[in-house]
Amino acid sequence: MNLDNLLKDKTGFSSFKPGQKEIIQDVLIKKDVIALLPTGGGKSLCYQLTGYALRGTVVIVSPLLSLMEDQVQQLRSNGEKSVVALNSFLSFSEKEKLLSIDLNSYKFLFISPEMLQVDKWIKKLQSVRIDLFVVDEAHCVSQWGHDFRTDYLKLGTVKKVLGEPPTLALTATATKTVIQDIQSFLCMSEPVFHINSLDRPNIALKVEEVINNQEKKERLLELVKELRPPGIIYFSSRTKTEELYEYLSENGIDKVAFYHAGLSQEQRILIQQQFLMDQIDLICCTSAFGMGINKSNVRYVLHYHQPTQIESYVQEIGRAGRGGNQSIALLLKSKEDAMLPEFIINNELPDPEWVSIILRNLVDKYMEIESLSKIQTKEWMEQYPEQESHWRYLFFQLNEFLEKHGKLNDTSIEQCTELIQNRIDNRTSMKRSKLEELNKWTSTTHCRRKELLHYFDEVMSTPIDQCCDNCGLNMDIYSRELKVTTKSNVDEPVKWEKVLKKIFWQEDEN
Repeated sequence: MNLDNLLKDKTGFSSFKPGQKEIIQDVLIKKDVIALLPTGGGKSLCYQLTGYALRGTVVIVSPLLSLMEDQVQQLRSNGEKSVVALNSFLSFSEKEKLLSIDLNSYKFLFISPEMLQVDKWIKKLQSVRIDLFVVDEAHCVSQWGHDFRTDYLKLGTVKKVLGEPPTLALTATATKTVIQDIQSFLCMSEPVFHINSLDRPNIALKVEEVINNQEKKERLLELVKELRPPGIIYFSSRTKTEELYEYLSENGIDKVAFYHAGLSQEQRILIQQQFLMDQIDLICCTSAFGMGINKSNVRYVLHYHQPTQIESYVQEIGRAGRGGNQSIALLLKSKEDAMLPEFIINNELPDPEWVSIILRNLVDKYMEIESLSKIQTKEWMEQYPEQESHWRYLFFQLNEFLEKHGKLNDTSIEQCTELIQNRIDNRTSMKRSKLEELNKWTSTTHCRRKELLHYFDEVMSTPIDQCCDNCGLNMDIYSRELKVTTKSNVDEPVKWEKVLKKIFWQEDEN
């Protein structure tokens, strides 16, 4: 098969981006592949084009609903009808309909890792001819990855139950340790590795120190007025996201919106689509926004709060300059915010004391637990309204303990509690060390790009003109240009009800 002709026919592109063709070639000869491509490097094309060369279905495990819906919408907008997403966006009747039909009619089937833990969906997928099993954002497999998800750890078992189809694991940011975890947890015996540079030479790097948060706020407004849109501003809290959105709006910034996980599904999808269609120039958001967003003209990514680790930072700034334009990543750093990343780390996992209390209460109620099926998980989550992620983590660790040690009772509760607390301590300690690495990077007087690449065991090959603030930057390159609006470039009013209807499930799709 001529992949160049297939690329032209399906996408209109005349050439592959670096690394894409080699990845596809190995997948087509049924090899397991672990591939690292930079953010914006075209990871989705690696399984989409492969899918058109295969007879069966491509199953794509995707971590975020917004990412999944964006990928589905992209395929549909390009004329692909045989695509569906299995996630919580579907109503009960829509799920029941999918369970009753032959899913072999779909070429691309997106699914969340959580739904792959549901028996009826596993049984349904066992009836599908799966020619490729794709794990997108595969760093989520690793407890050392920056977006760790316990349900990803179970994908190796899921893959075996589905007949061990060839597997493609894709990520944009992974250290050697994380790559080893991906291979292990996905049960890949002899994978082929395609590790490409994560450097994005067209994104300049800049860190600005400010005295306090009031100065940071004022500097944010200055930058937004100076920089050429579109742009993305990242915050570490929903409250600050909305607060600074209001501040910018009140100070004359137009076409701005805010986005975080507290919004309804419909609101998030609408804002995302408006941003993609240039109806919105600026997004104030948490890390819930951006993964997989295929927008080529983002000119800057600004961090109002710094992330907790370098991997997250690289992932987020990679949303700029996807079309190859000169773009910039700016991080505003204030001593008043110094404790915020530490607070986030301390609250990522459940408190050890809370774990101890829950385990004690479980034993008191059930006397002896041999499997999680005995526990009414929803009832416990309602009784103790902690973060859902804390419950997922606890139940995952408890399930592992039951598989290895058989029972949780008065005799074994101390052993179980100690084991889980040790794992929480180890991950928290690792997170703090990663925060320290990022703090060192923000304070360095050396080339930021070289230091960033060194963290991922890369060496910077050639000097870059617009590299970083320590090497010298011409900020005029990123400044606004006066846009003259003429009749020819005034957009038609967008009928958003119709747009959203296309994004969500339609009964007459197939």
